[in-house]
Amino acid sequence: MAEEVQIRGTQEIAKIRNPLGVLGLMLITFGIYGIVWYYKINKEMAELGKATGRTEELGDSPGTSLLAITFGALIIVPAILSTYHTLQRQQAMRNMTTPGDDGLEAGLGLVLWLFISPVAIYMLQDSLSKGWQAQAGGAGAGAGAGAVGPGAGAGIPAQQPQQPVQ
Repeated sequence: MAEEVQIRGTQEIAKIRNPLGVLGLMLITFGIYGIVWYYKINKEMAELGKATGRTEELGDSPGTSLLAITFGALIIVPAILSTYHTLQRQQAMRNMTTPGDDGLEAGLGLVLWLFISPVAIYMLQDSLSKGWQAQAGGAGAGAGAGAVGPGAGAGIPAQQPQQPVQ
């Protein structure tokens, strides 16, 4: 089962999913879970974007992304663009939550998605999970567990209480 973490600045929840679980569910459901997963990851990033005022980087309409990879796939170009933009959003989210670590590069991710999509999906979900863990305050942390002080859980190290000097 996926661990849930609260998206900072909102009441919304993001899930730290096991990449192999995502691939397994896609296989078992003949791809239907893939559509649901794609919508959910875009929605989670959009919620973070709304909370931080960075909707330009993190998106604001997961429904449009979903339409582009379903009905837009008939024309091909919208699906490719939507996938590339989702990968860019993942990079922006990772840069916000783990500065200096941008996660999966969008161009490489798109090439992998076009030729070996299970690898790209695995790498994308792994990157997203690492970003949500960092945003929540560390590996294995629940909804904000362990976060102390301003900026905690925002990819910024938590402040430790100051001890008086003796």
